[in-house]
Amino acid sequence: MTNPVFSSRAAMMLAMLGMAVGTGNIWRFPRIAASNGGGSFLVAWVVFLFLWSVPLILAEFAAGKATRSGPIGAFTKLGGKKTAWMGAWIAFISTAIMFYYTVVMGWTIRYLVGAVTGTVPTAPCEVGAAACVGPQEYWDSFIGSPWPILTHAIAIGLAVIVVLRGVKGIERAARFLIPSLLLLVLALTVRAVTLPGASAGLAFLFTPDWAQLGDPTIWLEALTQNAWDTGAGWGLITAYAVYMKKREDTTLNAFMLGFGNNSVSLLAGIMVLCTVFAILPNAADQIVGAGNEGLTFIWVPQLFGLMPGGSVFMVLFFLALVFAAWSSLIAMIEMPTRVLADAGIARRKAVLTIGGLGFILGLPSAIWIEVFRNQDWVWGVGLMMSGLFFSIMIMRHGVDRFRRRLVNSEGSDLVVGKWWNVVIRLVALQAVVITVWWLWRSVDLNDLAGSFTLFSEFNVGTVLIQWAIAIAAFLGLNRWLAANAAGSPASAEDA
Repeated sequence: MTNPVFSSRAAMMLAMLGMAVGTGNIWRFPRIAASNGGGSFLVAWVVFLFLWSVPLILAEFAAGKATRSGPIGAFTKLGGKKTAWMGAWIAFISTAIMFYYTVVMGWTIRYLVGAVTGTVPTAPCEVGAAACVGPQEYWDSFIGSPWPILTHAIAIGLAVIVVLRGVKGIERAARFLIPSLLLLVLALTVRAVTLPGASAGLAFLFTPDWAQLGDPTIWLEALTQNAWDTGAGWGLITAYAVYMKKREDTTLNAFMLGFGNNSVSLLAGIMVLCTVFAILPNAADQIVGAGNEGLTFIWVPQLFGLMPGGSVFMVLFFLALVFAAWSSLIAMIEMPTRVLADAGIARRKAVLTIGGLGFILGLPSAIWIEVFRNQDWVWGVGLMMSGLFFSIMIMRHGVDRFRRRLVNSEGSDLVVGKWWNVVIRLVALQAVVITVWWLWRSVDLNDLAGSFTLFSEFNVGTVLIQWAIAIAAFLGLNRWLAANAAGSPASAEDA
């Protein structure tokens, strides 16, 4: 049976952008850029767009289109049966992220409702003030209540409804969500750059200090940001590429997706940093150092509270966050659905199974913020290993063979040269370096025993223990995975 396909290139690219553009573009990129030199960070960030994101996006487009399978089936067909467990790791990592990403979308829904009703406080409490509810108190009260459970359920329900409708449902959602998201971000960016004093934010973001590029941390943070906000190596692109047409271009689409995603990140950086420098320049360091949750849910309301017409723009901001989270969550549910469908499970049953598991296994992150932070840390770093496994799969298949037959496939408008052969091998080295760096950062030399415990928000032990359990399970199931998750035997030529 022939797989359904996206109705047009435009529809496919909107769906792919919806997958790639998420809350990480809007709340993490501005913070990381500001914390790592602004313009200097941008230089390194653009370099890794070409050294990490685009090469992996090309690989995922090619693998999904050629095999018509999700990550496990794609690895089995292209890398051999012994690599099925690697595909399982990739599928699991993105699914594990989905379990708590629904919680994030739930937070954005709650704050959108609060912004619309005018109940989100915008002024901090004065020291010693009794019975005061400021942005910090409002946030603490919310995450300590049962409300995140309800918003988590609403979020996963909204995504499941879309995925149940198949590729056509994904298309329709993308046609609405992505143009709307782009318009909202553009409107907020225009407002930000027209604020008095916004030029200081622009100068900070776009003026590199070349001496800072000698700091390895800036390069490692730039690589991490590319890995986390483009969707490259997550397996999500592989799942969506199953629905590409036979003669669909892979190369041009990969570059368009990489540049499109990073353009949204750049707009978000302009939006946030111009607002910060224009309204609270003396608190800039405090704001960008607050962390993702603090920046978005504690500081952003304060910024909008001091801006003329800020209540309207706060609604637009949280609406943009909802759309960004929703479009990404759709892809996170579609990918494991594809894996179950490859294993012979009916699509509707697969969607409902993933949705049910997403709700149940996301409950700990909805109830306890400490669990949320732990899971974000463990599986966020795990994404680096996903990039490594894609590189290994391609090397097992034959790098030049993969490039000539699958990347430069029928319908490609641009031909990828041998530079890709070098870069895709370099991805493996980058993945190892960035993984070791993140793990080393989480070691406390003054408390080595405490660094290797399971129950910690942020240490090396909780990562290694949870990874070991997952990898042992997948290795043990490798033969079964290879035999049962290969999906349709059809190739791209049959679509």
